[in-house]
Amino acid sequence: MNEFIDAGPVREFTVSDAEAGPYALAEGPDGALWFTLVHRDAVARRDPGDGRVTVHPVGDGPTVIARGPDGALWFTEYRAHRIGRITADGDYSSFAPLTPEGGPFGITAGPDGAMWFTLSSVDRVGRVTVDGRVTEYPAPGAFPSAITTGPDGALWCTLNQHNAVGRLTTDGHGTAYPLPTEGAAPVGITAGPDGALWFTEIGAGRIGRITVDGAITEYPLSDPAARPHAVTAGPDGALWFTEWGSGRVGRITVDGHVTSYALSRTDSEPHGIAEHDGALWCALETGSLARIEVQP
Repeated sequence: MNEFIDAGPVREFTVSDAEAGPYALAEGPDGALWFTLVHRDAVARRDPGDGRVTVHPVGDGPTVIARGPDGALWFTEYRAHRIGRITADGDYSSFAPLTPEGGPFGITAGPDGAMWFTLSSVDRVGRVTVDGRVTEYPAPGAFPSAITTGPDGALWCTLNQHNAVGRLTTDGHGTAYPLPTEGAAPVGITAGPDGALWFTEIGAGRIGRITVDGAITEYPLSDPAARPHAVTAGPDGALWFTEWGSGRVGRITVDGHVTSYALSRTDSEPHGIAEHDGALWCALETGSLARIEVQP
């Protein structure tokens, strides 16, 4: 599909019907943009040249997707309770965590050549090697959600129902850092360009920053009901995030200056966000991908 809406720095490309649910996305080793279709039980690829979309059936409820160290894309299958893997040519396989009915959600390439993922329903964090060997550790709090590798060589995750950010070493030692704001319900997290971790507070309408020694700063958004969801580091040295509640994409500098960009609809439900081809792209659950130009 090549239909698009052009609104200044924001362009939207239709990639599915409204029921398919584009949810998260990542740049693949082939230079294409890969994204999950959470309600279609599929992973799709958007060609970097002509924009053609190829859909690959996978397991039930593919959610967050990340590039692996083995040149494949790895993703969580939230409803199938499995971890999926797909190569650039569409070869699909999946692996079962040790704990059943775990609700895998976040996934990231770890510092140790393996993929790390959260099991949100059972308060655990898992590790899977590229050949499918799985280990698990207790999460440092309730409902671990997004996960990323920190600059300190540890795994950092949001603890959505613990109202905290968690740190887990590669040997399974966990620490929780409670957030100052009650009911913040953190979701997205990413390593920033400043040596800290940045995260979203979907329940409080704030963006948070935590240093590797646990010092937390929170930045309130102008719209408390924006419901910031996913966050990523951009090519411009700032952090970019989706505002699920307001249908916008936000940008915050490392010193806390916030700007935002409107999408075509306030109900477009932006979820995942990632850098691709020098711009920021986000998945709109209503059936499109949005591309936001980075301004000079």
